[in-house]
Formats: sequence, structure tokens, C-alpha cells
Amino acid sequence: MTTTSDTTTPPWRFAVTLLAQFALIVGVPAQAMITYFAGEPVILQTAPVDPYDLLRGYSQTLNYDISQVSILEKLPGWETIKAELEADADNAFQPMLIYVTLGSPETEMNQGIPTPWEPVAVGLNPPKDLAIDEVALAGQLYYGQVTYGLERYYMPEDQKDGINDHIADINRRFPTDPPMVVEVRVKGNHAVPATLWVGDRAYRF
Repeated sequence: MTTTSDTTTPPWRFAVTLLAQFALIVGVPAQAMITYFAGEPVILQTAPVDPYDLLRGYSQTLNYDISQVSILEKLPGWETIKAELEADADNAFQPMLIYVTLGSPETEMNQGIPTPWEPVAVGLNPPKDLAIDEVALAGQLYYGQVTYGLERYYMPEDQKDGINDHIADINRRFPTDPPMVVEVRVKGNHAVPATLWVGDRAYRF
């Protein structure tokens, strides 16, 4: 006599699978929300690069001082990054994870806008024993530029014309050093944008 075994999948396995899929879907937004509400406020110096992105909607592409290798290469720790780049020539065109340490300014406001934090060190590993007035950002070094996932600001539909006109006016008045900064929230080496300052006017993300 032939016997058959019961191969019915227990209901709890379906529940586990669904929970895992749900975690993947909401995990990144949830982490961003935690960073936004619990992260350390940090001010980054920036200037607009591309006011209109035809593929992704009306936006500003932001370029930060700490994205420029010409600035980072002057900091303690850059020699280690440079040596790694030279030693790993086979992967020269692959993104390299680096960490940029920022120190808070002595004054919080300057001419009506928040004062940017200053980069003080770079490295290949998360810094240990940060001072109470320091944070570290994780970035991807690629083709001589460092990106932090903070480079795009999407304008609200009902405000985009006004914001763009304001940015254009600031750029005309200050062509070499426009007073534009972004407040980001930093937690665990990662950051999310919170506020775009154009002159003394703030626009929430």
C-alpha cells in the first residue's frame, strides 16, 4: 500500500514571507523618517547645478562643497584614500565608500541664514570617538565627485515657480557665492534633507 505525506505549507510561513516583503518595501522610507525626526541637524553649503530635470520632474540638483575632491583632499585622512585608489587600480571606476567628518560652526546664523558646518577629516572607515560637536557622513567617491544621496530637491507643485525665481535672483545677485544652504538630519553616518535655505528664506523638504 502506498502512503502519501502531508505537504501542506503551514500558514505561519506565508505570514513570515509577507512580513519580509513588507519590511523590504517600507524599510528604506522608515529609516529615512527615523533619521529625519531623530537625526542631528547639520548645515551644508550648496549651490544649484541643474534647475530642470526633464526626466524626473521639476527639481534642483544640488552640489555641495563637501562633494568636491579639491576640498576633501586638503583634509586629514585623504592620503589614506589616495593610497587606496592607487593600490586598487583595477577598481578605479567603481564607487568607493568614504566618510567625511564635519564640525559645527562657532556661530549658528550668518547674515540671516544658518552657518554651514566645516569638513575636518575624511577616511575609509566610520570615525570613532567623534566630538560632541562633530558628525560623520557616508558618501560614494566616484569619478572625482562624492555623492551623499542629498543631491536632489523636488519642488512642491504650487511653489516651484516662486522658488525657482528666488533661486535665480540669488544667483544673479551673488554669482560666485550664492547664500544657499541645506539643513540635513544626520544619524548613523547617513542623512536626509530637511530644509533648503535660499537667502534668508527657508523651504521645507
